[in-house]
Amino acid sequence: MGHGKLRKFAENETFRCLLQPSAASVLVKDGSRELVLKDHPVKGHWQEQMFASPGPIVLELGCGKGDYTIELAERHPEMNFIGVDIKGARLWKGAKYATERGLGNVAFLRTRIEFIGAFFGEGEVSQIWLTFSDPQLKSENARLTSPLFLERYRRFLSPGGRVHLKTDSRFLHEYTLSVVRANNLPLLASSTDIYGSGTSNGVDWEEVTGVQTFYESMFLKLGLPITYMAFTLDGHDGPFVHPSDFDNDYWRAAEGPRRTFSHSPVKSTK
Repeated sequence: MGHGKLRKFAENETFRCLLQPSAASVLVKDGSRELVLKDHPVKGHWQEQMFASPGPIVLELGCGKGDYTIELAERHPEMNFIGVDIKGARLWKGAKYATERGLGNVAFLRTRIEFIGAFFGEGEVSQIWLTFSDPQLKSENARLTSPLFLERYRRFLSPGGRVHLKTDSRFLHEYTLSVVRANNLPLLASSTDIYGSGTSNGVDWEEVTGVQTFYESMFLKLGLPITYMAFTLDGHDGPFVHPSDFDNDYWRAAEGPRRTFSHSPVKSTK
């Protein structure tokens, strides 16, 4: 491990806005010796433990360096924002920025998104942003808009709470649209090119297009369309179901070669 990462990891320990729980703090063996999630002490207590003032909580899952989380927080001081990622070296940038500028409405959580239910109580979160998530072309349950993850979100998303999906992946966009339809979820907005065909539908499009991640800017320079969708989980009873009409093969082929974060084409996973 390079000295730069070691320095960042050491500095991360000093940031009050960054919570870095160990796996052992949220996993416990049950009677059959299987590992199951247990609640972290911050669950249900983010307002008093991590923020300067009370306000609606917004999550960004897979926040990377936290650029999007930070800019949303600066635009909305009346709201509280939490960026979630597993990479400590990435979170260092956002946590350092928030600390140096005294942003009392920003926090970061270093954990696997699969563990997210251990950290948030019923109705504690008002919005979720999924920004350029890995489309997981081969693993449906790993997609952050799969029925498995929607069930996790339902446990802590407040009534009327929105899930926002912003992505360069047409595969993930169309898959999510199929999930929404299969479960009769209220669809608030959907666009396959927000910079070319955005419409109102009760959505603040200036907010959607005015805040960009680093990679979003890069994708736009490459001429790649950016898609967006917003929906709620309201009114859905029972388990979430998998879509039966989504054509995986077609949309994998339409996706073409995925790009790495260095923006070099990589081998298609078709």
